[in-house]
Amino acid sequence: NFSVVSNLIVLFILCFIAGIVNGVYYSKGDKSRFSFEFGTIAGNASTNGFVSFWVAVILYQSLVPISLYISVEIIKTAQAAFIYGDVLLYNAKLDYPCTPKSWNISDDLGQVEYIFSDKTGTLTQNVMEFKKATINGVSYGRAYTEALAGLRKRQGIDVEAEGAKEKEEIARDRDTMISELKALSNNSQFNPDELTFISKEFVRDLKGANGEYQKRCCEHFMLALALCHSVLVEPHKSDPNKLDLKAQSPDEAALVGTARDLGFSFLGKTKSGLIVEIQGVQKEFQILNVLEFNSSRKRMSCIIKVPSSSPDGEPTALLICKGADSVIYSRLKRTDNANDDTLLEKTALHLEQYATEGLRTLCLAQKEIPWAEYQAWNAKYDRAAGALTNREEQMEEVADAIERDLIILGGTAIEDRLQDGVPDSIELLAKAGIKLWVLTGDKVETAINIGFSCNLLNNEMELLVIKASGEDTEQYGSDPYEIVNVLISKYLLEKFNMSGSEIEIEEAKKHHDLPKGEYGVVIDGDALKLALSSDDLRRKFLLLCKNCKAVLCCRVSPSQKAAVVKLVKITLDVMTLAIGDGSNDVAMIQSADVGIGIAGEEGRQAVMCSDYAIGQFRYLTRLLLVHGRWSYKRLAEMIPAFFYKNVIFTLALFWYGIYNNFDGSYLFEYTYLSFYNLAFTSLPVIFLGILDQDVNDTISMVVPQLYKVGILRLEWNQRKFVWYMIDGFYQSVICFFFPYLIYHKTMLVTNNGFGLEHRYYVGTFIATIAVVACNLYILLHQYRWDWFTGFFVGLSIMILFAWTGIWSSSLTSNEYFKSASRIYATPVFWGIMFVGVLFCLLPRFTYDCFLKLFNPSDVDIIREMWKRGDFDNYPLGYDPTDPNKPKISQRGRFASVSHKIEMSNFDDDILPSNNSHASIVTEEIPMNFMDRPDGTPMLVRKDKDSAWNDSPRETQDLLFSPRADDSEEQSRVFSGRKSLDRRREEMLKTNQLDNRYSVERARASLELPGVTQAENLMEKTEKYFS
Repeated sequence: NFSVVSNLIVLFILCFIAGIVNGVYYSKGDKSRFSFEFGTIAGNASTNGFVSFWVAVILYQSLVPISLYISVEIIKTAQAAFIYGDVLLYNAKLDYPCTPKSWNISDDLGQVEYIFSDKTGTLTQNVMEFKKATINGVSYGRAYTEALAGLRKRQGIDVEAEGAKEKEEIARDRDTMISELKALSNNSQFNPDELTFISKEFVRDLKGANGEYQKRCCEHFMLALALCHSVLVEPHKSDPNKLDLKAQSPDEAALVGTARDLGFSFLGKTKSGLIVEIQGVQKEFQILNVLEFNSSRKRMSCIIKVPSSSPDGEPTALLICKGADSVIYSRLKRTDNANDDTLLEKTALHLEQYATEGLRTLCLAQKEIPWAEYQAWNAKYDRAAGALTNREEQMEEVADAIERDLIILGGTAIEDRLQDGVPDSIELLAKAGIKLWVLTGDKVETAINIGFSCNLLNNEMELLVIKASGEDTEQYGSDPYEIVNVLISKYLLEKFNMSGSEIEIEEAKKHHDLPKGEYGVVIDGDALKLALSSDDLRRKFLLLCKNCKAVLCCRVSPSQKAAVVKLVKITLDVMTLAIGDGSNDVAMIQSADVGIGIAGEEGRQAVMCSDYAIGQFRYLTRLLLVHGRWSYKRLAEMIPAFFYKNVIFTLALFWYGIYNNFDGSYLFEYTYLSFYNLAFTSLPVIFLGILDQDVNDTISMVVPQLYKVGILRLEWNQRKFVWYMIDGFYQSVICFFFPYLIYHKTMLVTNNGFGLEHRYYVGTFIATIAVVACNLYILLHQYRWDWFTGFFVGLSIMILFAWTGIWSSSLTSNEYFKSASRIYATPVFWGIMFVGVLFCLLPRFTYDCFLKLFNPSDVDIIREMWKRGDFDNYPLGYDPTDPNKPKISQRGRFASVSHKIEMSNFDDDILPSNNSHASIVTEEIPMNFMDRPDGTPMLVRKDKDSAWNDSPRETQDLLFSPRADDSEEQSRVFSGRKSLDRRREEMLKTNQLDNRYSVERARASLELPGVTQAENLMEKTEKYFS
């Protein structure tokens, strides 16, 4: 780097001067050397100068300290050990501490400006919880999800008070549901602690409270979940009578686990099928075929043999298919009124609302297959399975043929909860000046709602949507590349008055502040692929993202994640960090400067390829704000201090060369040259790099703004290095010339008559001043003074005196024999040492005091507040991201004041008297079913006026009556809308849907891509538009 190269240049200049001077000296005659020397070593003056150059290289080599690299490795190893041993980074649930995999990049943790994070398993737990289901047009389930809290927060609601009240209601419903489930049947696998699907209405419908037909629909739906899967079971370790579910994905485990808790328990596999316990009774189902799930199919199916009701009749094959809602809807039967329009619309609207609440949705459908048709298909399936060429394509073609003309059963909604402390962590990182980009393979809608719930997005933010297709993009061009290019250019010009030029990107490299505008970028994988396809578009895209507070890249591949990281790292020349938990995050982790792996549910691939491994996302905050910042500041002070102390010693030798024509003789006794870096000055600077703290860990977390000095790279820069070198130059002059001036006129006269004119004796004077001044200089620049560091500073100084006394008492020291007793017995030695050290330190000490008094840094002010007691109310080791953190009463002169509005503060009189305010999440009101004359199911709604009054309290809307404002004008407009709009209005009025959860409330420049909308699902059925 520049520092080492600079010192190499200085070393060359010093050696070159030494060679020239020595060569010129040997070119002159009539010198005293002729009385002591017989010729020259090299034979002539020029050759002698050349030899002197290399002698000087050996003499002044410590100017480029090889020991610096050893000291830095010692420091970084100790820092890695401290990180590993930090109990506040230890995850007790996983029994996993923060584990450094790379021990030499701890200072990089203190300079991170951009964090690239996966969502599933990184921001979320990747522990799926079944929350809601829609069965035969009836929605079940009650939950206050993280994403819903984000939506409500965006609307200005006090989500803490609202969430606490809602969760209390859910807890009561849960107790009711558990007691009713126990009374319903003797379920051997029921575990109340694992129940996540809370709906007492569902249990009552299983008892027939809403009619026999709805009861059969609920039973059939849960049985389908218990049959269509690839889950395995194994005995529980502590209770052999219980079975643990082992699934390839946590989603599948959640589906089968919920069916088990509701009385449809999967017990295991046989040679021919599955064993399912239905309400305490074990039954075996013969599985004929399983069509596996993959990312292209986005569905899985199983075919079950259904015996004939008569002894002579043929059996029937029943295909059960579960998959993405758009895929299932596109494969529904479109003829013979097989799928009722009302049922399709209600299911689509429910799925839309689930997705808006941040839940992961799936659809279930089935198909009855005549036995002859199944046998003909199975023959094709066997041929495809045995094919030697193009087997996958043939298998896909055969599966596609049978997975058509399906009958909808319903849909499920699963929540992937945020990890503990994620919102607080992201808020702290933002205050620290760190930009967080989320790169996820999930759908846009889920990512946006998670973004709001984890504080990445806020109410004032406008989402700049970049997509390559859609009806609202037709005005921007016909070609996808053209659309993306026009959109990015449009946003740059309108929002930031930029064109995306190379001059602008060069200027952007100089700015490291957080973006000022309230904008966020949302881009999907197709558009991102185009945005990264050319240099010009890459530059524009990067400029746009840099000026936005949040960036969400959705539906992206692992290679796209890595490409985005490299784009930012290389183009902006900033420190980047990538964090993920799965194999799809490995490329991104390896592309960043610092890679963090989370030991989560998706294996340990990310951990194995990372630089640091942690148990939860929230530990990243402490890793950066505490350990990263400490490591950066310590090394930023230690490295120039190391150069400084070597400059003093080396330049003192150079000044001595002026008086001996640079003949290569040592000023210091030889052991001093070895011990200067090894024993006399090594420990203080090493402990500075290991133990120094400007503020403790609690304040580092409470005041995250202190981290910004690392992003701006203010602690370590070449200006600081140059000033340390100037300091070393000045102090070398003091160290050499103060003792020199004592000898200059009269030499040094002692009381006992022993002479002190030997060069080693002069070197002892100089070395003592240099060592004492250097160690005290290190101490003055150390923020934390304690007995430990003070002891080693004193020990290093005492080693110098002790070694001088011990070594000079030995006859092997030759001409240095008894030098300590002569020098230390001379008062002038102590006087010149005190004065020399004083003059060495006084200028820098004065300058530092002036800065702290008249131009203090942020950390100087925080240290004064700390000393005054402004942070005394925070307990030792306080972590704002800890969900179990104690509540802190804000006090102190600079403490922030927060005004919390409790819901109880509102007067009940200002709210409509006919509304209930006990709950947020709605559940479908009970419906009655009867069959059409032809036997197909038909929905019959309860009376409009009684629907609200008859619905249970948990299903009532909070803010409006469904019967309000039922005017003639509304009826006229209502009748002119298409069927789905009419259905939506009906469901809103009867409290079956809640428009407050719509993702459209996020201000977006265009329609968000990939959002689950009922219109899109219904468009999948040709029947709907026929």
